[in-house]
Amino acid sequence: MTLTAVLLLGAFHGLNPAMGWLFAVARGLQERSLDRLLQSIPAIALGHLASVALVALVVAATGSLVTGTVLSVAGGLVLVAFGLWRLLSTRHFRWVGMRLSLWQLAGWSFLMSSAHGAGLMLLPVFTGMSAQGHAGHAVSGGLAVAAYHTLAMFLVAGGIAVIVYKVAGLAVLRRAWFNVDRMWAAALVAAGVITLVQV
Repeated sequence: MTLTAVLLLGAFHGLNPAMGWLFAVARGLQERSLDRLLQSIPAIALGHLASVALVALVVAATGSLVTGTVLSVAGGLVLVAFGLWRLLSTRHFRWVGMRLSLWQLAGWSFLMSSAHGAGLMLLPVFTGMSAQGHAGHAVSGGLAVAAYHTLAMFLVAGGIAVIVYKVAGLAVLRRAWFNVDRMWAAALVAAGVITLVQV
């Protein structure tokens, strides 16, 4: 998977309202403050980065214990299983309220990103790094991939949040909703299948 693919997956995460831009818009509208919205996006990106980086670190740590093939097969199976679970599940993750500090918002983002399998989508990249080289390279390379991925997510989510806040508000979202969560689940399954085929 190339850097372009990593950035595109980050942008895809940024499009997904479940990854935070909708929450940022809601906070901005609730406080009637663009500043509140703009403060929310970095906190959301920080939680997302922590979730993706955690997957990178786990893969780097286990890569030295097991062969790259075993890790790739296990990762592919996890991706397919998690994607099918999200695709077939009718449950949605909910938070208890909108009055959150920025640290609480980062924590919420970490939980949502983890629950939606944000880092799992990059598993083919992380397992490839782990299989090719030494643990230090896998850790630093994995964290760099996580950072680039999150930067793309941050820019896209921030842009969408500002546009929705300034132009549309939440009213348009009620009329023109697109279920990105289902598309995301299908993409997880596809990534898992690709991982398994490449073994």
